[in-house]
Amino acid sequence: MKKYILFDNDGVLVETEKWYFEANVKALSEINIKLEEEVYMEIMARGGTAWEVAQKQGISKETIDKKRFQRDLYYQEFLKTKNIEISGVKEILTKLSKKYKMAIITTSRRVDFDLIHKDRGIVDFMDFTLCVEEYKRAKPFPDPYLAGLKKFNAKKEEAIVIEDSQRGLISAYKAGIQCAVVKNEFTKTHDFSKANFYIDNLNELENLLSTL
Repeated sequence: MKKYILFDNDGVLVETEKWYFEANVKALSEINIKLEEEVYMEIMARGGTAWEVAQKQGISKETIDKKRFQRDLYYQEFLKTKNIEISGVKEILTKLSKKYKMAIITTSRRVDFDLIHKDRGIVDFMDFTLCVEEYKRAKPFPDPYLAGLKKFNAKKEEAIVIEDSQRGLISAYKAGIQCAVVKNEFTKTHDFSKANFYIDNLNELENLLSTL
């Protein structure tokens, strides 16, 4: 029986991944580099960085650091102005919170995470949230989800991870925690062969958990 749900954030609880991609595209275009979606998806799947593309073209670290800073500003502007809501999330969390303890485990920076969730009400259902500054190594390493287990003082078999990306799935897999992948158009090309379960949307999660 599962007692704990460890949610990924981006693409699972909010639709932000597209806008992070667009922020990278915009920043890289300013140094005449075109970031193809196919290339970005491969980088994202293994937990790399879009700036690899600039490094391969001989762009200096100084320029990359400046453009990375600019990317972060573009992303935050998108977070403030674009619709990132996933319909029905709060209603689903309301139901799940009656039976399970829940947390968000994300590779987002805390500053971006707090901006995403300002006045959104999603974190109200969570016992805690962990961002990239709060564990040693990011996904696809197991550290984020192991940190979540430790904070709950939970056994691996008592928890389930909800993910939408390959690197997140691998993080859960390496941590030894069962993982349900929720369908997301943005990450549909990723390899989810190591997933324990697949769901089309979060509405299916309650029924899945009732069988475990």
